[in-house]
Amino acid sequence: MLKIEKTEVVGGEAAIRGMRNPMNSWEQSDSAIVNDGGLENSDIIVEKKGNEYFVVGEKDQKLATGLRNAGTDHRKFMRMIIVYVDITAPLYWWKEYDTYKVGTVANSCSTMHKIAEKEFTLDDFSHEHLQEDSVAVLESVIHTLNVHREWYNNKALDDPKIDWWQMIQLLPSSYNQKRTIMLSYEVLANIYKSRRHHKLDEWHTFCDWIEGLPYSEIITGERNAQ
Repeated sequence: MLKIEKTEVVGGEAAIRGMRNPMNSWEQSDSAIVNDGGLENSDIIVEKKGNEYFVVGEKDQKLATGLRNAGTDHRKFMRMIIVYVDITAPLYWWKEYDTYKVGTVANSCSTMHKIAEKEFTLDDFSHEHLQEDSVAVLESVIHTLNVHREWYNNKALDDPKIDWWQMIQLLPSSYNQKRTIMLSYEVLANIYKSRRHHKLDEWHTFCDWIEGLPYSEIITGERNAQ
Protein backbone atom coordinates (compact mmCIF):
# COMPACT_ATOMS: atom_id res chain seq x y z
CA MET A 1 0.00 0.00 0.00
CA LEU A 2 1.22 3.46 -0.85
CA LYS A 3 -0.81 6.63 -0.29
CA ILE A 4 0.27 9.92 -1.88
CA GLU A 5 -1.14 13.28 -0.78
CA LYS A 6 -0.55 17.04 -0.96
CA THR A 7 1.73 17.20 -4.00
CA GLU A 8 3.32 20.62 -4.55
CA VAL A 9 5.70 21.51 -7.41
CA VAL A 10 7.81 24.69 -7.10
CA GLY A 11 10.78 26.31 -8.80
CA GLY A 12 9.70 25.73 -12.39
CA GLU A 13 9.91 29.36 -13.46
CA ALA A 14 13.42 29.86 -12.06
CA ALA A 15 14.58 26.53 -13.49
CA ILE A 16 13.46 27.37 -17.03
CA ARG A 17 14.95 30.88 -16.75
CA GLY A 18 18.29 29.50 -15.55
CA MET A 19 18.23 26.82 -18.22
CA ARG A 20 18.95 29.55 -20.80
CA ASN A 21 21.81 31.18 -18.88
CA PRO A 22 24.68 29.15 -20.43
CA MET A 23 23.89 30.42 -23.95
CA ASN A 24 22.50 33.84 -22.95
CA SER A 25 19.36 32.94 -24.90
CA TRP A 26 16.75 34.45 -22.59
CA GLU A 27 15.11 36.37 -25.44
CA GLN A 28 14.20 33.05 -27.08
CA SER A 29 12.20 31.90 -24.06
CA ASP A 30 8.49 31.59 -24.79
CA SER A 31 7.26 30.50 -21.35
CA ALA A 32 4.91 32.75 -19.43
CA ILE A 33 2.81 33.21 -16.32
CA VAL A 34 -0.86 33.32 -17.27
CA ASN A 35 -4.10 33.78 -15.38
CA ASP A 36 -6.49 31.23 -16.83
CA GLY A 37 -8.55 28.82 -14.74
CA GLY A 38 -9.09 26.65 -17.81
CA LEU A 39 -5.48 25.47 -17.77
CA GLU A 40 -5.66 23.26 -14.69
CA ASN A 41 -5.80 20.09 -16.82
CA SER A 42 -3.13 21.16 -19.30
CA ASP A 43 -0.05 18.97 -19.72
CA ILE A 44 2.19 22.00 -20.26
CA ILE A 45 1.74 23.51 -16.80
CA VAL A 46 4.88 23.37 -14.68
CA GLU A 47 3.69 25.29 -11.67
CA LYS A 48 0.56 26.83 -10.18
CA LYS A 49 0.88 30.08 -8.23
CA GLY A 50 -2.42 30.97 -6.63
CA ASN A 51 -4.78 31.63 -9.54
CA GLU A 52 -1.89 31.86 -11.99
CA TYR A 53 -0.05 29.20 -13.95
CA PHE A 54 3.49 29.03 -15.23
CA VAL A 55 3.26 27.62 -18.74
CA VAL A 56 6.28 26.27 -20.65
CA GLY A 57 6.35 27.38 -24.27
CA GLU A 58 7.23 25.15 -27.22
CA LYS A 59 10.76 26.55 -27.62
CA ASP A 60 11.54 26.05 -23.94
CA GLN A 61 10.02 22.55 -24.08
CA LYS A 62 12.33 21.67 -26.97
CA LEU A 63 15.41 22.98 -25.16
CA ALA A 64 14.46 21.26 -21.90
CA THR A 65 13.98 17.95 -23.72
CA GLY A 66 17.33 18.31 -25.50
CA LEU A 67 19.17 19.09 -22.27
CA ARG A 68 17.39 16.27 -20.48
CA ASN A 69 18.52 13.77 -23.10
CA ALA A 70 22.08 15.15 -23.12
CA GLY A 71 22.68 13.81 -19.62
CA THR A 72 23.02 14.93 -16.02
CA ASP A 73 25.85 17.41 -16.71
CA HIS A 74 23.60 19.41 -19.05
CA ARG A 75 20.21 19.15 -17.33
CA LYS A 76 21.02 20.96 -14.09
CA PHE A 77 17.70 22.80 -14.40
CA MET A 78 15.95 19.57 -13.37
CA ARG A 79 17.62 19.78 -9.96
CA MET A 80 15.92 23.15 -9.47
CA ILE A 81 12.33 21.91 -9.93
CA ILE A 82 11.34 20.78 -6.45
CA VAL A 83 8.46 18.53 -5.38
CA TYR A 84 6.97 18.34 -1.90
CA VAL A 85 4.62 15.45 -1.11
CA ASP A 86 3.18 13.42 1.78
CA ILE A 87 3.57 9.66 1.42
CA THR A 88 2.27 6.88 3.66
CA ALA A 89 4.02 3.58 2.91
CA PRO A 90 5.21 0.40 4.65
CA LEU A 91 8.63 0.35 6.27
CA TYR A 92 9.87 -2.21 3.73
CA TRP A 93 9.25 0.34 0.96
CA TRP A 94 10.83 3.19 2.88
CA LYS A 95 13.93 1.04 3.31
CA GLU A 96 14.32 0.97 -0.48
CA TYR A 97 13.39 4.63 -0.92
CA ASP A 98 16.13 5.61 1.53
CA THR A 99 18.65 4.52 -1.12
CA TYR A 100 18.07 7.98 -2.62
CA LYS A 101 19.96 10.23 -0.19
CA VAL A 102 21.27 12.97 -2.49
CA GLY A 103 18.85 15.79 -3.22
CA THR A 104 16.14 14.53 -0.86
CA VAL A 105 14.81 15.60 2.55
CA ALA A 106 12.20 13.85 4.70
CA ASN A 107 10.35 14.42 7.96
CA SER A 108 8.71 11.24 9.21
CA CYS A 109 6.26 10.25 11.89
CA SER A 110 8.38 8.83 14.71
CA THR A 111 8.03 5.18 15.70
CA MET A 112 10.65 5.71 18.41
CA HIS A 113 8.64 8.38 20.24
CA LYS A 114 5.05 7.72 19.18
CA ILE A 115 4.80 3.94 18.84
CA ALA A 116 2.54 3.67 21.90
CA GLU A 117 0.42 6.70 21.00
CA LYS A 118 -2.52 4.72 19.52
CA GLU A 119 -3.82 1.20 19.47
CA PHE A 120 -2.48 -0.98 16.65
CA THR A 121 -5.03 -2.14 14.07
CA LEU A 122 -4.81 -4.26 10.93
CA ASP A 123 -5.19 -1.13 8.80
CA ASP A 124 -1.90 0.19 10.20
CA PHE A 125 -0.11 -2.45 8.12
CA SER A 126 0.14 -3.19 4.39
CA HIS A 127 -1.45 -6.62 4.11
CA GLU A 128 -3.28 -6.67 0.75
CA HIS A 129 -1.30 -9.66 -0.52
CA LEU A 130 -1.45 -11.78 2.64
CA GLN A 131 -3.32 -15.05 2.55
CA GLU A 132 -5.75 -15.99 5.31
CA ASP A 133 -3.22 -17.89 7.43
CA SER A 134 -0.71 -15.05 7.13
CA VAL A 135 -3.32 -12.49 8.16
CA ALA A 136 -3.95 -14.61 11.25
CA VAL A 137 -0.24 -14.45 12.10
CA LEU A 138 -0.22 -10.68 11.64
CA GLU A 139 -3.31 -10.31 13.82
CA SER A 140 -1.55 -12.33 16.53
CA VAL A 141 1.44 -9.99 16.34
CA ILE A 142 -0.89 -6.98 16.52
CA HIS A 143 -2.52 -8.45 19.63
CA THR A 144 0.90 -8.88 21.28
CA LEU A 145 1.89 -5.33 20.32
CA ASN A 146 -1.29 -3.99 21.92
CA VAL A 147 -0.70 -5.97 25.10
CA HIS A 148 2.75 -4.44 25.52
CA ARG A 149 1.40 -1.04 24.51
CA GLU A 150 -1.16 -1.20 27.31
CA TRP A 151 1.44 -2.39 29.82
CA TYR A 152 3.83 0.34 28.68
CA ASN A 153 1.23 3.13 28.99
CA ASN A 154 0.05 1.88 32.39
CA LYS A 155 3.62 1.27 33.62
CA ALA A 156 2.78 -2.31 34.53
CA LEU A 157 6.46 -3.12 34.98
CA ASP A 158 9.04 -1.31 37.08
CA ASP A 159 10.94 -0.62 33.86
CA PRO A 160 8.40 0.41 31.13
CA LYS A 161 11.19 0.39 28.57
CA ILE A 162 11.01 -3.42 28.58
CA ASP A 163 7.56 -3.19 26.97
CA TRP A 164 8.78 -0.43 24.65
CA TRP A 165 11.49 -2.77 23.37
CA GLN A 166 8.91 -5.47 22.71
CA MET A 167 6.99 -3.10 20.43
CA ILE A 168 10.06 -1.69 18.67
CA GLN A 169 11.67 -5.06 17.91
CA LEU A 170 8.44 -6.91 17.12
CA LEU A 171 7.02 -4.25 14.78
CA PRO A 172 6.68 -5.80 11.28
CA SER A 173 8.20 -4.10 8.24
CA SER A 174 4.68 -3.89 6.80
CA TYR A 175 3.88 -1.12 9.30
CA ASN A 176 2.80 2.03 7.44
CA GLN A 177 4.71 5.24 8.16
CA LYS A 178 3.91 8.74 6.92
CA ARG A 179 6.65 11.09 5.71
CA THR A 180 6.68 14.52 4.12
CA ILE A 181 9.45 14.46 1.54
CA MET A 182 11.22 16.93 -0.74
CA LEU A 183 12.95 15.84 -3.93
CA SER A 184 13.78 17.20 -7.38
CA TYR A 185 12.84 16.30 -10.94
CA GLU A 186 16.40 14.99 -11.38
CA VAL A 187 16.01 12.58 -8.45
CA LEU A 188 12.62 11.52 -9.80
CA ALA A 189 14.22 10.76 -13.18
CA ASN A 190 16.70 8.44 -11.47
CA ILE A 191 13.94 6.77 -9.46
CA TYR A 192 11.70 6.32 -12.49
CA LYS A 193 14.46 4.72 -14.56
CA SER A 194 15.41 2.28 -11.78
CA ARG A 195 12.02 1.41 -10.29
CA ARG A 196 9.39 1.56 -13.07
CA HIS A 197 9.31 -2.23 -13.45
CA HIS A 198 10.10 -3.19 -9.86
CA LYS A 199 8.31 -6.16 -8.30
CA LEU A 200 6.84 -4.06 -5.47
CA ASP A 201 3.39 -2.63 -6.20
CA GLU A 202 4.32 0.47 -4.22
CA TRP A 203 6.94 1.44 -6.80
CA HIS A 204 4.36 1.10 -9.58
CA THR A 205 2.04 3.45 -7.68
CA PHE A 206 4.91 5.90 -7.14
CA CYS A 207 5.91 5.85 -10.82
CA ASP A 208 2.27 6.34 -11.87
CA TRP A 209 2.27 9.45 -9.67
CA ILE A 210 5.47 10.66 -11.36
CA GLU A 211 3.76 10.32 -14.75
CA GLY A 212 1.01 12.64 -13.49
CA LEU A 213 3.36 15.46 -12.48
CA PRO A 214 3.45 18.65 -14.58
CA TYR A 215 5.52 18.15 -17.72
CA SER A 216 6.56 14.66 -16.61
CA GLU A 217 8.16 13.93 -20.01
CA ILE A 218 11.39 15.52 -18.83
CA ILE A 219 11.39 13.01 -15.96
CA THR A 220 10.39 9.89 -17.84
CA GLY A 221 11.94 10.63 -21.23
CA GLU A 222 8.74 9.46 -22.93
CA ARG A 223 8.73 12.27 -25.47
CA ASN A 224 12.14 11.21 -26.71
CA ALA A 225 10.99 7.59 -26.91
CA GLN A 226 8.07 8.58 -29.10
